[in-house]
Amino acid sequence: MDANTPDGLLRWFSELEDPRVGHNIQHVFSDLLAIAILAVICGAEGWVEVAVFGRCKEDWLKTFLHLPNGVPSHDTFGRVFSKIKPDQFECCFLNWTAHLAKHKKRLVAIDGKTLRSSFDHANEKSAIHMVIAWCQENHLVLGQITTDAKSNEITAIPKLLELLDIKGAIITTDAMGCQKKITENIVDAEADYILQVKDNHPTLHGELKLLFEKGLRDDCLGIAYDFHEHTNGGHGRIETRRIWVTHEINWFSERRQWKGLSCFICVEATRTQQGNTSVERHYYLSSLEGILACEFLALIRGHWSIENKLHWSLDVNFREDDCRIRKGHSAENFSRLRRLALNLLKKDKTRKVGVKCKTKACSWDHDYLLQILTQ
Repeated sequence: MDANTPDGLLRWFSELEDPRVGHNIQHVFSDLLAIAILAVICGAEGWVEVAVFGRCKEDWLKTFLHLPNGVPSHDTFGRVFSKIKPDQFECCFLNWTAHLAKHKKRLVAIDGKTLRSSFDHANEKSAIHMVIAWCQENHLVLGQITTDAKSNEITAIPKLLELLDIKGAIITTDAMGCQKKITENIVDAEADYILQVKDNHPTLHGELKLLFEKGLRDDCLGIAYDFHEHTNGGHGRIETRRIWVTHEINWFSERRQWKGLSCFICVEATRTQQGNTSVERHYYLSSLEGILACEFLALIRGHWSIENKLHWSLDVNFREDDCRIRKGHSAENFSRLRRLALNLLKKDKTRKVGVKCKTKACSWDHDYLLQILTQ
């Protein structure tokens, strides 16, 4: 293979074990992997479509793949990927994404996503829930790990952090990740955190609510704080965000139990649309020092890019929530193929169009497809 084939990408997956055993193996494992990656980049949503893609592109694929017995059937794709070890696949994926994310990962957002159609009533198998690390700076999926349920994010997040190189990064999570052990994991890895506080820590949440509500009325009771306000609007909606940050935390009796704790934050969002106004307040704790309130606000808003740029894109562009793949490890491994494809499509800056349009362009233009793979 030369530089203009998938070989450059596949070298990152060379340590992935072929799960097949025996002598009656008719297809080369790297061919299966290459066709699956190419097909998903071009919009394939299941193993039948992966096989159809392969048959439609067989003459072209033969110019750089082995294909000793032609393109495998959809049953073969499904059977092989259902047996590939997800942990091995993830290790290869992590090595590849570490290569892509070459510059400093300033903000790494961690959030969960359920593969809604992966449940299997017949085998009493619940839907797969993934915990995903997203680099806001690069718009790349850095890694993911499977949990049995959303409630298990608490144990999954430390495992995911162990897999990643987060030195120098700022880790953000929703309230599920606001745990003392997780702050310890983050600080020990020489990173910082901004964690949302909700009622899963009722005492802390109540104290922060009282602090900022009473403080807002009485000018923070003489406590030093930084403040910033930002207003924007569009589509008939006006939104004003106000943020208060205080580094005076000595009053908090449990402060030493939250490793690296440096400040408390309150964000108030006021939305006005069609004459109706709503106000919400959210509370956070952080290890960051020397950061202005306006920078904190940008980082907190940046966390939600994982919803807008990743989860939304996977559901709209790749129809992830509608995918009924469920046998063995197929659902988890196919989800990793989607994230691999999304990373490649977002990394390409040569065409100023959306992911969906790039997907179609790849299916129409072999040169562009190879460009996506070898960038």
